[in-house]
Amino acid sequence: MATNDGGPAFPRQTYQIPTNQEFEWGNEGMSLRDWFAGRAMQSLIVNDKWDERANSEGGVARIAYILADAMLKEREK
Repeated sequence: MATNDGGPAFPRQTYQIPTNQEFEWGNEGMSLRDWFAGRAMQSLIVNDKWDERANSEGGVARIAYILADAMLKEREK
């Protein structure tokens, strides 16, 4: 099963800009999951009492995505 990414973090209306009879389309940017993980990571880094598991390589990012997935799950309720 694919991970729920929550869709775009900052959705905007799709737009078209005509350029020489071709069209350029809008970009949705980062997912809501990435946005949540980034915000969670900031908290983990500034908190001096964070879990020792986060000291390992990739640990902070891994924990941040666990928190982001929990936020998305709670959001679905």
